Amino acid sequence: MTGAAVEGDEGAVVAIVAARTPAPLVLALRGLPGSTCIVAVSAQVIEDLVARDPDVIVVEAEAERFDAPVLIRTLRAQEALARTPILLVAAGEARALRRIGREVGATDVLAKPFDGLELHERVGVLLELALARRENDRQALAMRRDAAKAMLEAAARERELVRRLMLAAEFRDDQAGDHLTRVAGCVIAVAEGLGLSSAEADDVALASTMHDIGKIGVPDHILMKAGPLTPEEWDEMRQHALRGYHMLHDSPSRLLQIAAEIALTHHERWDGSGYPRGLKGEEIPRSGRIVAVADVFDALVSARSYKPAWPLEKARAHLEAEAGRHFDPACVAAFLSRWDDIVALVQERSS
Repeated sequence: MTGAAVEGDEGAVVAIVAARTPAPLVLALRGLPGSTCIVAVSAQVIEDLVARDPDVIVVEAEAERFDAPVLIRTLRAQEALARTPILLVAAGEARALRRIGREVGATDVLAKPFDGLELHERVGVLLELALARRENDRQALAMRRDAAKAMLEAAARERELVRRLMLAAEFRDDQAGDHLTRVAGCVIAVAEGLGLSSAEADDVALASTMHDIGKIGVPDHILMKAGPLTPEEWDEMRQHALRGYHMLHDSPSRLLQIAAEIALTHHERWDGSGYPRGLKGEEIPRSGRIVAVADVFDALVSARSYKPAWPLEKARAHLEAEAGRHFDPACVAAFLSRWDDIVALVQERSS
């Protein structure tokens, strides 16, 4: 078996597989408009065709030399050649050849003896098909790249929006920034401990920075109060969960939807005694269960005007004691599995 390739001025390549050299097909295609040279290829036809990646392959059947249908099936099995137009040139009745061509994956068939002009026309049509397909693939790739770039830019804008909203919370409470940063770090530890991917953990962590965004609507005399809150003031403070949810939930942004979910549910409790809806167990979204652990832990280990900071081990013991009551036991276990990381985070980010 031998092979040759006819290469055109514009870079189009017609590869020919034939049993004889010089093949009549090669001689006939010398006159193909735009062709300038004939390049011989080795006897390793399959490997050579994959490497050359021709625009069209012409296979001349020679029953006594090689099995053209088997060859075409082999070519089609190669990923690089699966869509390459293939013209089967063989002796036989036209209808039978078309049936064989369809069965083995040939794009077109030409019966021998062939007319040189018809051969040129058939190959020319297949070249146009191949070049149109390649241009379509090029445009599709460019569109995918543009879409990927647009998605990255949109994600960057989303994250910038989240950061701006986090700054809004800091304007109300100068301790909020450190708190939100530590909570986000704890969220990553819990999320990864639960087996979430890094991307999923990052999304929940970033969304968690808006868990108290609803406090923007809490009056200063309640939000900044140094002493205990009255029952009426507690009722007002608890409204921040619903307010945060209503601020965020109808956004088309997936990140803000996660943030809305967290804002609404991070004060729910595993035993159903939380607020605002009294959800219980796995009725509470996983994001809310994760943030509940991180938020309470950081509140415990942080000094406030109304309380001193708890020692880390005391806060840890509280989480362990409340697993199954306040907190999802799996979230507490995940949190404690990253205890060394948590300690390092608190020590680094201490207010």
